[in-house]
Amino acid sequence: MLVMTRSSRFAGVVRGAVARRGAALMGICNVTPDSFSDGGRFLDRNAACARVDELISAGADIIDIGGESTRPGSKPVPAREQLERVLPVIRHAAAHGACVSIDTTSAEVAAACLDAGAHAVNDVSLLRDEDLARVVAGSAACLVLSHARAPQEQMRGYGGWPLGAYDDVVVDVVVEWERAAARANELGVDRSALVMDPGLGFSKAARHSFELLRRASQLVARIAEKGEVPILFGASRKSFLTLVDPKSAKSDPADRDGASIAAALHAVRAGVHILRVHDVRATRQAIDMEIVLGTPRRKI
Repeated sequence: MLVMTRSSRFAGVVRGAVARRGAALMGICNVTPDSFSDGGRFLDRNAACARVDELISAGADIIDIGGESTRPGSKPVPAREQLERVLPVIRHAAAHGACVSIDTTSAEVAAACLDAGAHAVNDVSLLRDEDLARVVAGSAACLVLSHARAPQEQMRGYGGWPLGAYDDVVVDVVVEWERAAARANELGVDRSALVMDPGLGFSKAARHSFELLRRASQLVARIAEKGEVPILFGASRKSFLTLVDPKSAKSDPADRDGASIAAALHAVRAGVHILRVHDVRATRQAIDMEIVLGTPRRKI
């Protein structure tokens, strides 16, 4: 009898969503007091569980739950505190049949959340702690490796990274990501259980993030050269989007939803497999409208 592992469940959800819509939608649930867009809104357990229900109803394929903010300048949150925030919410999401990822850089948090029903670990540190890969391998889960060069607490404001830090941001990000992927493989995580995230906003100036988005199709092609893995983009509400609307830099991040949806559509056209978004319903409607209108999209 075929046994469904955590990674096969995650991969199957992504494949199914790509076949239906071109990309899977990963809805964000920040169980934090200080996330850049919705910090504090879902810190209460009941509010967080209601957020999960809302995301599922809106059409999210994956629910990404985190108990530690990754905004620029954010401080690490102890594992015990993260677990107090997220474990009840992960259990709620899993009980409602959701495919769940835990957004953490802590191996301790990852292990407990996988035991509680999560299917993937979303690591925004590019495997700074190799124990994280060992935990994922031991649980037969998926590992999202998000590109970064340093912890977010070293970011000096939004987009606060030197412009000259990259020779060619697409080439450099792919090379550094592949190194981390090779390390993960050595530690027991098969390439088929990896997801690539270029880390928009992480160790990047705004121009770097914008260039990665603009050249998404090139990034997709370069990753495929080494063996295709799902690629995730998380542009939603991030500060680099204010390059097209500078006035929105000082307003509520939700005021960037128009640019966020345009970024999502561009990413789908470029072949990106997973979109991490705040507004699942609006993003889904935009993608579905393009399909109804007959806009060409890639075949799988």
